[in-house]
Amino acid sequence: MGLSQRSRRLVPLAFLGAAGVALAGCASSGGGEAGGDVDCSAYESYGTHEGESVEVYTTIQGVELDQMVQTTDAFESCTGISIDWVGTQEAETQINVRAAAGDAPELMIIPQPGLLNRLVSEGYVLPAAKSVEDNVDEFWSESWKGYGTIDGTFYAAPLMASVKGWVWYSPAEFEEKGVEIPETWDELLELTATLAEDSTDTYKPWCVGFGSGDATGWPGTDWVEDLVLRTAGPEVYDQWVAGDVKFSDPEIEEAFDEVGKILLDPDYVNGGFGGVESIVSTTFNDGGLPILDGNCSMHHQASFYEAQWPEGTTVAPDGDIWAFLTPKVDPAAGDAVTGGGEFVAKFVEGEAVDAVQTFLSSDTWANLRVSLGGVISANKGLDPANAQSDLGRAAIEILQGEDTVFRFDASDLMPAAVGTSSFWTGMNDWVSGTKDTDQLLSFIDSSWP
Repeated sequence: MGLSQRSRRLVPLAFLGAAGVALAGCASSGGGEAGGDVDCSAYESYGTHEGESVEVYTTIQGVELDQMVQTTDAFESCTGISIDWVGTQEAETQINVRAAAGDAPELMIIPQPGLLNRLVSEGYVLPAAKSVEDNVDEFWSESWKGYGTIDGTFYAAPLMASVKGWVWYSPAEFEEKGVEIPETWDELLELTATLAEDSTDTYKPWCVGFGSGDATGWPGTDWVEDLVLRTAGPEVYDQWVAGDVKFSDPEIEEAFDEVGKILLDPDYVNGGFGGVESIVSTTFNDGGLPILDGNCSMHHQASFYEAQWPEGTTVAPDGDIWAFLTPKVDPAAGDAVTGGGEFVAKFVEGEAVDAVQTFLSSDTWANLRVSLGGVISANKGLDPANAQSDLGRAAIEILQGEDTVFRFDASDLMPAAVGTSSFWTGMNDWVSGTKDTDQLLSFIDSSWP
């Protein structure tokens, strides 16, 4: 059963957008009449659509869905559009059933480009309006636009984002041990070797957890994706995702070898958990927590791991925990990051539908949503100061960097038989010792459809 929320006024909003437009006191009842002290000047370009209703279908639920509702209160009051937010964990599978039955939602927040591609190929998704594409051209990079473009036609605008490849650590421990944040991959390996001089049964430089229920193994794919992007570059990364470069090709094997220098070394991994063989049984949620107990020094995980630290943990450059990006291989190169994000796609034509899709692709919406906390965006019109944490601000600045190369999580882009199957399970076999590197790469290649 999905969770349907008719957009409503939850709490007073006071927001100063990047353009300096104040949006406050939005009194709305499901997209009702504009009135009260709502300043509609920022919404005039969207027109008036009294009595129109637009469903936005999504996997987002709970508090995050409540926050999405809040971001459109003023928009609804000023345009007369009523937005029906429908959140369910089954959205990714049920969208096919609904679309085939002629009951598609007007809009859907799609969590990965692979699903978008499939829905476009089945003829369910419609090209975005020019106003949406204009926003994306202004506020997003070419690579982000590319994920919403299929066979030269633009369909879906980016929404939110995450940055993977963070290395979490204790600033106090680094200071106490007299070590510094590495600037290159080689320096990270040197740091690891230095810290390993103090290795015991209960302390190792790294703590790693692949455990994630049916999805066990995905944290390992993140390691490999970071290294493919950094050692082979974005063009090879794209060819790898498309299947034109095989896992057993030298460029990909090199990335596995680099990752293996850490994950397969018993002197480097999982003090207190039980060594390399404990990686698969350790959940990704628990993986980094031994840093707080001094049983490890570093943990590789995405920006969302900030929410995994126990209540009372200060995440800041001078706090209990902080993070740095997996370092570059070439010190002269710009930042290269992997990550994820969502895209808003249209299934039903309509002027009100275009207005909502356009608003969700705007800098105004991005600033509103990020100011509520918990998420970031790669929208170039987003003011990093609106992020609710130091890490969020740092991640936004990376995404907005002129030289930053961003690539979507490869396993999310690959065919399911590989990305969410053999790649995941193969990583488990690799660290468990049941497959060596050559066997692993051949196994994954053999599963490619």
